[in-house]
Amino acid sequence: MLNGKIVDMRSLLEFRNLKYVLITLILLPLAAVTSAQNFQSDTPEHVIHGLQETFIQAMKKGDELGYRGRLELMTPIINRSHDIDTIIRSILGTNWNKLDGEQQQKITETFRKLSIATYAERFDHYEGERFEVIERRSLPRDQILVRSKLIPADGNPINFDYVLHQSKDGWRIINILVDGVSDLALKRAEYNAILKRDGFQALISMLEQKILQSEHN
Repeated sequence: MLNGKIVDMRSLLEFRNLKYVLITLILLPLAAVTSAQNFQSDTPEHVIHGLQETFIQAMKKGDELGYRGRLELMTPIINRSHDIDTIIRSILGTNWNKLDGEQQQKITETFRKLSIATYAERFDHYEGERFEVIERRSLPRDQILVRSKLIPADGNPINFDYVLHQSKDGWRIINILVDGVSDLALKRAEYNAILKRDGFQALISMLEQKILQSEHN
């Protein structure tokens, strides 16, 4: 469990006259397109830096935002930085192809909700922590490893290493190693054991229960 977590939901700018409002309404969609294009052209390091900046924001304003506010803050950055479709397919392996289209869609969206909920629950309090990107390494199959650390104000750093690949939307995370332990490997063992022993609906129920636990922790 991490020690830190918060974000400031900045208030909307107030405009003194209708002219400025109209200008803003025109420019905002253009800015959104430009921002999306810039994100897609980012390096793996930029993707990780943006993700970790959001974590620090969430930690600094965790109590003020509450779980729901942190969830709202985390949702767009997780969707932009993580390749959730690839991650869940990799977790399930050969079992993925045994699911029908509706089941594949159901588990992908449930897993997406759980991933975001887990971040919102864990990064909720700030005690002077900071992230630091250490290095970038090339991996087989055109993947990139970005090594980083969460450094507490006092105490031992926690290693966060991210494996990314180039998707059609840009660099996306497909695995995270925390102090050398692969999140993908842990989930692969857990999910497939439940799927084999108890079936698809039992796996969905387990994921949904974890989402509820994140909300009430």
